[in-house]
Amino acid sequence: MSRSTEWLPSLWIDTFDELLNDDNELDYGDQWSLNFNYTQTDQVTKEERKRGWKVYCHCAYGNFQCGSCDKTWPSARVIVLFRYRLRGDRGTVIMRPFGQACRRCQDDEFDLPGFSKKEVEEALLRLIRKIRKNCYGDEDDEDDGSDSSACSTKVYTKPHEATLCQACIMGICCQDD
Repeated sequence: MSRSTEWLPSLWIDTFDELLNDDNELDYGDQWSLNFNYTQTDQVTKEERKRGWKVYCHCAYGNFQCGSCDKTWPSARVIVLFRYRLRGDRGTVIMRPFGQACRRCQDDEFDLPGFSKKEVEEALLRLIRKIRKNCYGDEDDEDDGSDSSACSTKVYTKPHEATLCQACIMGICCQDD
């Protein structure tokens, strides 16, 4: 398993395109695109809701590397926030990865996570299930009734340190699952 600690937007875009074009995961004839916004939050205003925006918060397994001291660490609670909507025949997904700060440096610098291809696929497939359900009215075959953003595979990492997690600090973390 590659321990990529580098934030690679292209990995997300390429995987998204593969899932749509090669695997036909959203086979409704609409055009979907994935973009990034590093300041978005999970708050959707009434105005945005009217315009069709929805939010999905995913908890993934990722790896970090401190930009100052090069220390690396894994985390099973990397928050990835997606906003999505379908308007006419155009679907838009806007994604934001949340960073974590280095315990050693305590410099309030948030480093962005790196992910394995498998983890990216897992996150995007969950997102696509939400899109199918909320934009196309499909029944979610894997919906167990809970709408929580479940963490993917349980991997043992050190306890999550909310004070070093950008999402927790903003009140977005899925810590209470």
